[in-house]
Amino acid sequence: MQALLLADLVAELPQAVRLQRLVSSLRAHFRCGAVALLQLEAGHLRPIAVDGLVEDALGRRFEVAQHPRLAAILARRGVTCFHHESTLPDPYDGLIDGQAGLPLPVHDCMGTSLYVEGQPWGALTLDALDIGTFDAQAQAELHEFIVVVEACLRVTRLESEIRALRASRGDAPSLGAVHEAGEILGQSETIKRLLHELEIVADSELPVLLWGETGVGKELFAHRLHRLSRRSARPLVHVNCAALPESLAESELFGHVKGAFSGALSERPGRFDAANGGTLFLDEVGELPLTVQSKLLRALQNGEIQRLGDDRPRHVDVRVIAATNRNLRDLVRDGAFRADLYHRLSVYPVPIPPLRERGNDVLLLAGRFLELNRARLGLRSLRLSRHAEDALRGYQWPGNVRELEHVISRAAIKAVSRGAGRNEIVTLEADLLDLQGMALPPAAPPASADAQTGGAGAAFTTLRETVDDCQRQAIRRALAAHQGNWAKAAGALAVDASNLHKLARRLGIKA
Repeated sequence: MQALLLADLVAELPQAVRLQRLVSSLRAHFRCGAVALLQLEAGHLRPIAVDGLVEDALGRRFEVAQHPRLAAILARRGVTCFHHESTLPDPYDGLIDGQAGLPLPVHDCMGTSLYVEGQPWGALTLDALDIGTFDAQAQAELHEFIVVVEACLRVTRLESEIRALRASRGDAPSLGAVHEAGEILGQSETIKRLLHELEIVADSELPVLLWGETGVGKELFAHRLHRLSRRSARPLVHVNCAALPESLAESELFGHVKGAFSGALSERPGRFDAANGGTLFLDEVGELPLTVQSKLLRALQNGEIQRLGDDRPRHVDVRVIAATNRNLRDLVRDGAFRADLYHRLSVYPVPIPPLRERGNDVLLLAGRFLELNRARLGLRSLRLSRHAEDALRGYQWPGNVRELEHVISRAAIKAVSRGAGRNEIVTLEADLLDLQGMALPPAAPPASADAQTGGAGAAFTTLRETVDDCQRQAIRRALAAHQGNWAKAAGALAVDASNLHKLARRLGIKA
């Protein structure tokens, strides 16, 4: 066993692969139900690699203060063991991936704190469903493995630092040192490509336009761009353009001098002044009134602003990141947005993918929201049934990540209101998610036969049925055009191939 782990240390493996092989090897050696490697970050433990836990486990964040077993493991060096008689709640109750997805309470648990370069790094936990799995011999063996596990973590950290040094230029911050406040969860290829793209563009001074549907998390991506940029030590100022009254928008962005308008009793700097040296995030930029757009264009072109009521221009050093859920080209065509400002803002456009195109990321995000609601409601454990997982994967998520958060919160509250005990393992079934109920209901039966057929001989269908039918036709046309090649059909439809297969199965189209 140790020889296998040591061989992985010297092999050229991606970090994720090396750590996954580590936990999988430990699980096989100890013949236990689950193994998890968790990194300590700002009071919580973040799963880095797991084997034997449900798919959403990697999205969860375990607050140490709320999990006494994890706190006990971190509090001492060496192996800590909890036998089946322990009354302390186990953070993985109901999360071990058992047969048919049944919630299975954990019986035995042991773990150890981990240190890298003398500093606390996190913890390794092992959980078993069979009483007595972690006897004295098993604890002694885990103690021997600690040095190998910590060596693996040191190698992983060293590789990260080397990559960061190679990637860094000038005074750009080390990517390995960036604090992931407002963490972006995702392991799909779509999100990996996007995060890599953001790392590259972050180091430039180019304006960036983030565009995507409502609820995809554009603000999180703007924050990430700022954290990875050379301006990370300077302010990031957020302006919600949709919330600015037209009469105050100019003053809010550029400031005003005393007496500029009724009520201007003193000079006031604007948001550009506040962001000087840093980044200005213009959220919902398509909502800016035309009267302000020309001044914004001047600031982008020349780095100059002019306070309301002042004749003197002021120089500012501000990088602008803009975001919108509207098609700015359409607004330009309709005369609601300046074409020159659009081209200046969209020097580097970044589309943010909707949740329905991110595959199993929906389960990672669900795991995050499940753990938040577990803590908020004081539950022992909160999990999804297999049918609920399938429902989350199959739903189209018009409201994206924000909608998913609300769905999980609502379902958790429903479960408790229907009598789920706080000391139970609470499983959210598909019906509690109420995803079908979020589609528009069918039209009420009209009074006459003519109304029933809409006067055109065609019966009404629900919006969901209409959308499904359109998607079914589009997929079949794409497959026919590419002689049944699913990869090419996915490319033509601009969707991920795996997501296309899942959607096709739901629509009854056989591969």
